[in-house]
Amino acid sequence: MHKEEIMNVRNCRKCGRVYNHVVGPTICPACREQMDKKFGEVKEYVREHRGATINEVSEKCEVEVQQIHQWLREERLELMEGSGIVLQCESCGAVIYSGRFCQGCKNGLARGLNKSIAPAPKAAPEPVKQTRDKDKMRFL
Repeated sequence: MHKEEIMNVRNCRKCGRVYNHVVGPTICPACREQMDKKFGEVKEYVREHRGATINEVSEKCEVEVQQIHQWLREERLELMEGSGIVLQCESCGAVIYSGRFCQGCKNGLARGLNKSIAPAPKAAPEPVKQTRDKDKMRFL
């Protein structure tokens, strides 16, 4: 049996059905399709009801609050200014509309990462040792 033939079989964490997991969340294709429809509903509701709280959106769209937070953190869903939902930067606590970090903290993290992966300065070449003929080994 080749590696390509081995399937990554899992149980869907929503409905319990067995499916071949390829990538992404551990839910079956049917539940993923249903989740995508719910995402569309939530997105439309938030757009039409700017002042809605996260609990209101959850109740009206029949989606868990945790799922709405996940979509916001993944930057799939973005809040509008004046929204009743408040999202804060995980680093500094500033109000943000999507993602995990404000732009300032994202820039700081990127600078820190760039510094850590910057190529090390090249060391000065070692001086060449002067050798003389008398120091060399000879064969007779």
